[in-house]
Formats: sequence, structure tokens, C-alpha cells
Amino acid sequence: MSDTKIPRYNCSTLLINVTTSTLTKAQKRWRLAYWTIYSFRAMLSVLPKGRLLSAEILTSHDYIALDVEPEPSSSHDEANKLVSNSIDPDMDGIRLAEMVKNKDSHTLSLLGGVEGVANALGTNPEYGINGNDEDVSRRSQLFGANTYHKPPPKGLLHFVLEAFKDTTILILLVCAALSLGFGIKEHGAEEGWYEGGSIFVAVFLVIVVSAFSNFRQARQFDKLSKISNNIKVEVVREARRLQISIFDLVVGDIVFLKIGDQIPADGLFLDGHSLQVDESSMTGESDHVEVDSTNNPFLFSGSKVADGYAQMLVVSVGMNTAWGEMMSSISSDSNERTPLQARLDKLTSTIGKVGLAVAFLVLVVLLARYFTGNTKGENGIKEYNGSNTDIDDVFNAVVSIVAAAVTIVVVAIPEGLPLAVTLTLAYSMKRMMTDQAMVRKLPACETMGSATVICTDKTGTLTLNQMKVTKFWLGQESIVQETYCKIASSIRDLFHQGVGLNTTGSVSKLKPGSSVAEFSGSPTEKAVLSWAVLEMGMEMDKVKQKYSILHVETFNSEKKRSGVLIRRKADNTTHIHWKGAAEIILAMCSHYYESNGVIKSMDGNGRSQMENIIHGMAASSLRCIAFAYKQVSEEETAYNNDVKARQRLKEEGLTLLGIVGIKDPCRPGVQKAVEACQSAGVEIKMITGDNVFTAKAIATECGILRLDQQVEKGEVVEGVEFRNYTDEERIQKVDKIRVMARSSPFDKLLMVQCLKKKGHVVAVTGDGTNDAPALKEADVGLSMGIQGTEVAKESSDIVILDDDFTSVATVLSPGDQLHSGCFCW
Repeated sequence: MSDTKIPRYNCSTLLINVTTSTLTKAQKRWRLAYWTIYSFRAMLSVLPKGRLLSAEILTSHDYIALDVEPEPSSSHDEANKLVSNSIDPDMDGIRLAEMVKNKDSHTLSLLGGVEGVANALGTNPEYGINGNDEDVSRRSQLFGANTYHKPPPKGLLHFVLEAFKDTTILILLVCAALSLGFGIKEHGAEEGWYEGGSIFVAVFLVIVVSAFSNFRQARQFDKLSKISNNIKVEVVREARRLQISIFDLVVGDIVFLKIGDQIPADGLFLDGHSLQVDESSMTGESDHVEVDSTNNPFLFSGSKVADGYAQMLVVSVGMNTAWGEMMSSISSDSNERTPLQARLDKLTSTIGKVGLAVAFLVLVVLLARYFTGNTKGENGIKEYNGSNTDIDDVFNAVVSIVAAAVTIVVVAIPEGLPLAVTLTLAYSMKRMMTDQAMVRKLPACETMGSATVICTDKTGTLTLNQMKVTKFWLGQESIVQETYCKIASSIRDLFHQGVGLNTTGSVSKLKPGSSVAEFSGSPTEKAVLSWAVLEMGMEMDKVKQKYSILHVETFNSEKKRSGVLIRRKADNTTHIHWKGAAEIILAMCSHYYESNGVIKSMDGNGRSQMENIIHGMAASSLRCIAFAYKQVSEEETAYNNDVKARQRLKEEGLTLLGIVGIKDPCRPGVQKAVEACQSAGVEIKMITGDNVFTAKAIATECGILRLDQQVEKGEVVEGVEFRNYTDEERIQKVDKIRVMARSSPFDKLLMVQCLKKKGHVVAVTGDGTNDAPALKEADVGLSMGIQGTEVAKESSDIVILDDDFTSVATVLSPGDQLHSGCFCW
């Protein structure tokens, strides 16, 4: 509508002009029409502009068509464009798997680092893989699926057939059949079946008892080790975070890991923060491993995330992983006979040969006497008169002679021995169950009794697999549990501050008002927190209420220390606390506290004594953590709340609070168990992935190495040294070895094989995946039921339900009695 204004006329003038008589009738009508139209338009002109516009729109028939086009790319399409769909054809899955297993940084750098591997696998570090069915199927075909070939559960028929493989049973079945046939022939069906039938009954009982015992234990083990197949892992595909089954994981996937997760495949660290991994089940080392993008980006399947979070690039799955390689080594069942079975087979074979020889000799003599006419009947008449003897009489006489020979064989074979052994084994199996040992295979009961060597893992078997404070020095005084009460209250308060506020761990009560606390964090943090709470009486909540944290210097592997600046709310005083590696903290101190609260200057002699204390603790394989403290003024802190200006905390002139020594301690009763095994003539060898110093310290504490004896050369070796021996050198030196440190899973397997070649009956104990090959190869394998991995349990013959090494000595006792009793019988 035009904005042109309509001229306003004087209405009275217009009316006068319309009514003027000088105008013609036609002119009057035109002027009246004009006046009507004008009046209407004049009224519209005085309406508000909004109402006028609305009316205009309502009466308008004009319209405008807009051609709206969507944006050329949505976020989903953009993700599809950014996710590469091409996998480098030269990328070798086996090479990637070996690179992770060996932690080969050189090969990784040749491939362009983690990003280069991701690009070669067609993975976008941010958006993941395409994730469509075609892409996932192609990756599974190229690199394999994330599954392993687990044998199906064994049914009752399998154990029945296994029982028939016993040599004694087969000989008895032949003897029973011959005895039954000749008995019926000679004495008739009513009386002739007694001897042969009784042997069949004895064999039947042996097979039933043996098969049902093994079947029942197999079912019980399946219930013990059953795990859910529907484990979910979080991945990113096509820029979307999804939860998928662990079995649907493929090479190239990006997996999100957090505390407590088990790593589902072998992979490389992409991104994350403060990631620490527990590889003890794979390597045997109790220390958690720091994983980052520069120094150590390798992640093993089967390991657990102990701290931090991360994103992982999957590079090998299923049977190609370190975990899958362990599973493949235990997939086949061993048909090797146990020592008792081998001796019973030898005994039965010897008796059978002697019996057959005697029976054959008797058969020849009796046949010769019969056919030469030297055999007479009850009436004194010769039984054989050449051609005059009836053919039926000859046949019956020959059958009687053969039956006599067979009787000699049947009498020679101890029919009751297999039944006695089987019933005794079944009873021993039930007895061992009450002693916290679940026997999976019946013959394993007696094998333990004949064992001459036990090869045991350290972490989780001899030790608790949890760090604990075992030494505490306050000044130059060693504080034991009985003298904790003598520590000044002021010193206790300082320790409460230094531990409770300078930590990344936490303390929580299992139930409100409960005195039982739960500790979380890294192994070192949990050990220090539990010591402060249980031994020093720290109450975490009360400490946090009394102080406010102003600044934190976080721990890292370069500084090897962490610090905290705090303010006491009661008097607004400011304090600094440092915690870290003992030698680092000691260098920052000029004074030290005594247990009575007195501060003493640290002169040259005092510092030297402190250094000797630290070195002595380190020689005992203790991880030394020191605490230092200083009260400072506001000016010294250089902390300004307004401008957020922060400087590093004061690092000199501190006062040393104390030093604690942390280690993974031995299980209670292990030393007595080792002594019991040694007194029974069983040698103990410790095989671990830890360093030599830690291995020697634990072996000495357990009694494997004598504290009062000098360790001879060759008693303690490293895995690489043992591995590099020739076959002849290994056989020659294996008996002398007591401790093998820094060993790989295949070093353990190699030692077991060497010991068996020298005629030893070898038992192996362990709880980790790395123990699986040796557990399977040993004459009897013992795994731990609580901390033991699924792979270790699957490889073992006996599961120690309470994870206590002392139960191994308990298992030895009934096994030894069984072994001796069977041979006395």
C-alpha cells in the first residue's frame, strides 16, 4: 500500500456544494458518490497502522513462494565423509599383534605412530570406523573376530570312554570275557558266570565311580568359572558412542576405558589422562604400568585399568592377542598319564606278561600231557587214545585246559586294585574339597602326593597382591605397631594432614556409621591411606573439615613428588606438605621430627644416617615414601586469590616428618607352608616377572632362600639368561635354580619342560593368564579360585578356592597318603 497521504477536505463546504441548486441533477449524483467514497477512505486513514495492515493482509490475494533448500551436509553425513573407508592393503595384522606383544616402539614409529596406524586401519581418531555391516564384516575377515575357540563342555559319555582307556581295565575286560565264556561252557550258565560276572561287576563299578566323579567336578568347575558372555564395551562408530558386545569388537575400533574395566583386546593408547594398568595377570609384575602416548602406548588384553581413563585403538583381537595366544596353548587336552597311572600300567603289564608266560607254559604242558596219553580220568583210564577218542571229548578236554590257563591269568591280575584306587581317589577328592581345594580331575589327587618340585608364581600366590606399609621410620627411630601409641599427638596431626589432603585417593565407609572403610586410588595411595586410617587413627572427613586446600602440585614421573598448600580454618595459618620418593624429599629437608615432637637439625651425619635408612629399605625391596612439612606465611606462598597468581610451593628448608616402606607382603602362613613342603621332600621354585631384588627379598621372606646362607651363583637367574642357555645347559642347571626373575610366560613353560625331562613330577601354582602354559604342561596345575583368571582356572587340575598357598601344603598330605596307600595295597 502507498504511503501517499489523502488530502483532507472541508466536509461542510462539500455538502453545500452538493446541495447547491446551480448544479444539474447528474452533477449532484457524481458529487454525492465522490463524497461517499472519500468519507470511507478518510475513515480508513485515521485507523491505527497495525490494524490497517492486518486488514490489508486479510483482503489480499497476493502470495510469495519461497524455495527453501536444506544445508548441503548434516552432522551425520559430515561424519561419514570424515571417516575413511579404506584399509591399507599392506597393513599386516600379525605384524601389529607382534608389535603390541613385544612393546616394539621402533616398529610403531616406522608405521607413523598411533595416528599412522589409525589411518592405515581406516579409522578416524575422533569419529571411529564406519561401523556398517559391510565394514565390520570386512575387518573380521581381514583381522579375525574377538573370540577364542573354547572346547565344548564334556558330557558323561566322554568320561565313561576316558575310563575305558585304562590299560588295567582293558586287560580285566578281556579276562572277564574269557572267564565268562569258558565258565559257562564248562559249568553251565547257572554257575559258570560267577567268576567272569564278578570281574565285569568290579569293572563296572570302577567306570561308574570314576566317570561320575570326574563329571560332577567338571560341572562344579563350570559353575565356578562361568562368566557372562554379554559383556558390553563402549566404542565410537560413525561419530556415535555405542555399547556393543565384546565379541563384536573389530580391529580399528576405538574403545573407551575407565577405572575397573578389563581391556577387551590388544591396542594402542590414543588419548586419555593418568592411565595406569594392572598387568599382573599377564606379566606377573605387581607394579601398575603407566600408559601414555609417548613412552608406553601399548595395552594388553586381559589387563585391568587401575586408574585414569583413555581411548584405545584396537589393533588385534581374539586369538591374535596376547590373551588369545595363552588360550591357544591350553586348548588341547593332554593324554599324558599321571605317575600313579603310569606305575599301575607298568605293574599290570608286568603281572600280565608273567601271568601270560606262566599260563602259556601250563597250556603247553597240559596239552602235551593230554595228547601224549599221560592224562587219566577219575576212573584211571587215559583221556586221549588217539583216533579212538571222540572229537567232542577232545574239544571239551582242550577247553578245560585253556580255561585252566585263563584262570591263571585272571588270578594273576589284581581285579580289586582299580576299584580300590578309584574309590580312594574319590574319597580324597571329597576330603580335599573340605580343605579348600577343588579337584577337577580325579588322578590329580595322587599326582600331588608324588610331586617332587613345585614351581610357584609370586604375585597373588605367595603374596597378597596388594601394597601395604610394612616399615615406618620417624626420625632415626624405627616405629613398630606396639610403639605407635608413643608418637606425639602433634606428629599424628601432621601425618593426618600430609596423608589425607595430599592424595588422589579416597576413603569411604561401606555403610553410614560403619567403622569399616574402603580405600580407592593407585596401589601406593591405597597403602598409605589404609596405614594412616588403621594405624595412625586418621579420620578423613574431620581432616577435610578443619582445612581448606589452596593449591596442589600434582605427582608425575619426572618430579616423583606431590605437594599441597593448605589453610587451617581455626587460625588461618598456612602450611605446606610434600610427599614423594624418599631421596627426593630428603634433599628438600633441613630438619627432622622425632617421635616426641622435638625438631632436630639435619647435619651431615644425620643426613647420612637417613640416607642409609633409605638404602636399607630399598635393599629389602621396599618402595620408600617420605613426608615433609613446613608452616609458611602468606607472603611466602605468593598466592593471590584476586589475580589467581600461583607459584611453585616452597621446596627447601622443610622438616622431615617420616619415611614409610611399602611392598606387596607375603600371605600369612606361607613360610610354614614352604617349610612343610620342603620337609616332605618337595623343592619350591619361585618364578616371577618382578625384578631380581624384589624376587630375592620375597623368596627370602618365604623361606625359599635361606637368610643365614649365602646365595650361590646359579640359584637366582633372570628369564632372559635361562632362555639363552643351550638345551644341555638348561638341563644341567635347572635343578640348582630356586628363583627366576623377569620371566616371560614361555620361560615358565621352558622350566617345567626341563624339569620333566629330568624325571621330576612337577606341580605349578599360579593365578595369572601368564601362568596358563606352565599350568597346562605340568603334571598337576593349581590355580587360585578368587584372584585367578579364567584362563588359569581352565588350565589347572586343582583350584585353590581360598587363594592361600598354605592350602597347597594341605593338598600334599592326602595326596602323599593316597600314593603310599595304593602301593602298600
